[in-house]
Amino acid sequence: MEARKVDLLIVGAGSGGIGTALAAGREGLDVLLIEKQDTLGGNAAIGGVNVWEMGVGGTGIPFEIYKRLKGMRHGVGIYRFNVHRKWQLERGEHPLHPGAELVIDPTLRYTDTLLRHGSGTGIANEAYVREHWHGVPFDPSAYQAVIGALLAEQPTVTVRTGTTFSRVNLAGQGTIRSVELADGAIVEAGHYIDATDNAYLCEAAGATLLQGQEGRAAYGEPAAPELATRKLNGVSLIYRIGKPDGPISEAPLTDPEGQPGACWWADDFPVASIVQYPDGDFNVNMLPTMDGEQFQAYGSYADAYAECRKRVHAHFRHIQSAYPPYRNLVIKWLAPRLGVRESRRVLAEYQLTQHDLLLGLTRQSHPDIITIADHPMDTHGKETGRAGCRELDEPYGVPFRCLIPKGFSNLLVASRAAGFSSLAASSCRLSRTMMQLGQAAGIAASIAARSGCAFTSIDAESLRAKLSQVHVQLAYPPDQELKEYLADE
Repeated sequence: MEARKVDLLIVGAGSGGIGTALAAGREGLDVLLIEKQDTLGGNAAIGGVNVWEMGVGGTGIPFEIYKRLKGMRHGVGIYRFNVHRKWQLERGEHPLHPGAELVIDPTLRYTDTLLRHGSGTGIANEAYVREHWHGVPFDPSAYQAVIGALLAEQPTVTVRTGTTFSRVNLAGQGTIRSVELADGAIVEAGHYIDATDNAYLCEAAGATLLQGQEGRAAYGEPAAPELATRKLNGVSLIYRIGKPDGPISEAPLTDPEGQPGACWWADDFPVASIVQYPDGDFNVNMLPTMDGEQFQAYGSYADAYAECRKRVHAHFRHIQSAYPPYRNLVIKWLAPRLGVRESRRVLAEYQLTQHDLLLGLTRQSHPDIITIADHPMDTHGKETGRAGCRELDEPYGVPFRCLIPKGFSNLLVASRAAGFSSLAASSCRLSRTMMQLGQAAGIAASIAARSGCAFTSIDAESLRAKLSQVHVQLAYPPDQELKEYLADE
């Protein structure tokens, strides 16, 4: 079969793949984006992760998506903390909320969502949290419509859903010559982006992959376990609840009485982040639904999903009985995919670690920072524990070298599978950060294509200058030009 030649092949259309395709398409590259699912958007669309958590750095393509969503009825909102179980306990309030409730506040603006660090004690600092911690919940259907429209506006970007690849052909060590798709088509590209959450393209190309928690000796991270483990961050099956007068796609289990009233998979039911959608429904995210190690042990994904669905119905029955305001609500939707927080990661030219998070921008010396973040190390489930999970004092930067698999010249990673330690990945995995990694990858592909150079030879100053031109935040606090840009929402 005759090969199709493109400038850039992107595998995976989650947040990173979307950011890459839009950035590269706007630079005029001939782009092919393939996605094995029938839907674009990854976890933010079909995994139920319909909330961008608060944090610095979401200023490039995420802000554009937000502005498009604002023009749609019930498309997007900004939340504030309404109640938190910890605050209630300290005041002796009852009934206790089963976690935290975050509700839409129409007085807030996008710039209010661009801060997490600085609280000191985190959620215990109620005044700080109420004033500064604001996230962005959005309707998943609206989100899919917006990203679909944005991609369709790029004449040089071709999108193929329901498509995956079967093999990778190398031109030599560290250089991909072509990729064979599952239907037999051959795609030859100058450069390639792995935007899958499990580093599938990197695996097929022979890159070194990592999984589980590194031992302390690997990077000297203070919060790492003494010895390496195969433990992973927890998995959530996110669900939507609301008044029964709206559309309902999730039928109740046929025999809910067959489930025990007490939690059968943990000491007690997990707490949940319950976030209001723009239309008044709530997004419920158990923290977590299943431990990562238990998820890995399941014989099949279908079996793990089926068990998580049972846990969702038991959890909802629990929160209905424990918290009267939810008593008359119903489950309206279950995410069709599990929200998996951690999988495999690539050994990259530079590995982001806990040291980078603790140093922060003021003490990091990397010349190639391509996005910033300030989410803390954040693990869920008894299998990983919460060692080292504390709020950061300042943002940190992610170097471009974290996107380059070690030893490769024309391949980048733009997903949570990039060059992170397990601890750093627990911080650097949020959707807006991944989208910014993708935006950097797309622009880097344009620079490499025009100069004919390998990704390892890209001039960091030129890349950062181009990112600044398209309003990607690379420093904290933001300069006046960026503030003015963000004010126009």
